[in-house]
Amino acid sequence: MKFKTITPVLTLSYSCFASDLPPLVLPQGVGVNIHFTRGHEQDLDLIAAAGFKFIRMDFGWAGIERTSGVYDWSAYDELTANLEKRGLRALYILDYSNPRYEETVVSKNPVTGREQKDTASPQHPESVAAFARWAATAAKRYQGRRIVWEIWNEPNISFWKPKPNVEQYNALALATCKAIREADPNATIVAPATSGFPWEFLEGFFKCGVLEYLDAVSVHPYRNYSKAPESAAEDYQRLRGLIAHHAPSSAKRNMPILSGEWGYASHAKGVPLETQAAFIARQQLANLLSGVPLSIWYDWKNDGADPNEREHNFGTMTHDLKPKPAYLVLQTLTRELSGCRIVRRLKVGSEHDFVLLLTNSAGAQKLAAWTTGESHVVAVDAGVSASNQVTAVRGSGEKFEPKIEQSRLQIELTPLPAYFTIKGSNAVK
Repeated sequence: MKFKTITPVLTLSYSCFASDLPPLVLPQGVGVNIHFTRGHEQDLDLIAAAGFKFIRMDFGWAGIERTSGVYDWSAYDELTANLEKRGLRALYILDYSNPRYEETVVSKNPVTGREQKDTASPQHPESVAAFARWAATAAKRYQGRRIVWEIWNEPNISFWKPKPNVEQYNALALATCKAIREADPNATIVAPATSGFPWEFLEGFFKCGVLEYLDAVSVHPYRNYSKAPESAAEDYQRLRGLIAHHAPSSAKRNMPILSGEWGYASHAKGVPLETQAAFIARQQLANLLSGVPLSIWYDWKNDGADPNEREHNFGTMTHDLKPKPAYLVLQTLTRELSGCRIVRRLKVGSEHDFVLLLTNSAGAQKLAAWTTGESHVVAVDAGVSASNQVTAVRGSGEKFEPKIEQSRLQIELTPLPAYFTIKGSNAVK
């Protein structure tokens, strides 16, 4: 069949007006969560080798300010330098609280749900001011290092102590934004890093006027494992409407949305390793199709060896740094589509089928193709007449011979994306 264009949710040519967010070009916005600061240089080598360009890591207040007004930056100095050596950038999460400024409370552990004693999140004028002062000092110290600063982690659930409170979070976010902007007017600031799309919380957040100070809205699009990455498109569309409604100016109406943390665990009750691998590639591609410039996969490596424990199985690597299928699939994606941006999605007969046309700065054309349904073959007119005009690679990295019949490229769509490089200038119209 002839290619037909599906009208996208939004134009993909909008420019990110933040001082330093990545463009909608692979692999510039491909990121992963880590859980370390010092050392771990083998991890960082492997992260860079996979094609990741960002890491996301807690930038913990309590560990830096152990004495009031005295900051120890050494761990993050080391990590930032190690990232820069490998061409990696940081999204640092300004979190959590500090017992020097807040009281002990009883809260629920965000992972186990059990009650525990913890330090209250900043909710008094003195602690809010201290947090903002610390954040501004950090922004000033790392000015020019291309860091994205994120304010807190999932404040809409039990990471905010003793329980979520949008007004308290708003006060912290506003104070922190203003302090950072004064310290470094060109800093890149994102928030609120919510778990999922909590619409009431998000609306309450936007109403406080914080969009005036942000460069992007970050969310964590976690969802039921029966819902694949492509299902987030409707949520992004709704969130864009909410942002536009509360935007303080026309310049802020098209504020970028970031997928700041999102993964699927491969534990016994989670998804199979092959599905996790397919989802890591499809998450990146589907997010780019929705105009999301930065997508951070959770997690870099498994947090343990228990196959039944969800938190032990989010990684692209095992806990002892053996590659899982997800690592190899991500590496194939970043290699095959390096330098490419999505031009459009091509209609090939079903809403479950995704065939994306991509191009690079030299005008070379590529296709990324998969389905969210059962595997099947579709025929597309790619402007070629022989198989030697197309090279093809499966999502797992193996090359294969593409089939051409009557000038049409025969593509077997499977849940794992495959990539096609089309020789000849502008073969696909």
